[in-house]
Amino acid sequence: MSNPPQDPEAVSRFVERFAGELVEGGMQRAAARVFAALLSSNDASMTSAELSEQLKISPAAVSGAIRYLSQAGMVSRERDPGSRRDRYRLQSELWYSTFTSRDSLLLRWERVLRDGAESLGPDTPAGARLADTQAFFEFVHAELEALMVRWRAQRGAMP
Repeated sequence: MSNPPQDPEAVSRFVERFAGELVEGGMQRAAARVFAALLSSNDASMTSAELSEQLKISPAAVSGAIRYLSQAGMVSRERDPGSRRDRYRLQSELWYSTFTSRDSLLLRWERVLRDGAESLGPDTPAGARLADTQAFFEFVHAELEALMVRWRAQRGAMP
């Protein structure tokens, strides 16, 4: 069964709107637009030429955006069978993977902050601030872990 056709204007409006939100959140503009284009494509994958044409950006801009998104673990590169063209695809379970990969980062930050609070002294304003920041990341880490367990349970219950 083929994918239903999409309204190019509606897709373009969504891509620009969501990309704008991602840019506000700190993502590079070209990467945000490429990500939004992939997210809004029916099969969650496009070639560099397709991305360049849809977004009206240079192949070099697509390449830089893909490099950024690949390093962030958000897209993967694959080959079309019998072709030399690369196809870029959103990672499966993208959001789950993105948030759970932050787990090790949060743990590293917790350790550094704990060590910093101890070395600066818990009675100093800086040490207390580091200890408070460490406690926040410890809380977020525990909550994120529980949230991911609940998400998996909910996904399993979905039809």
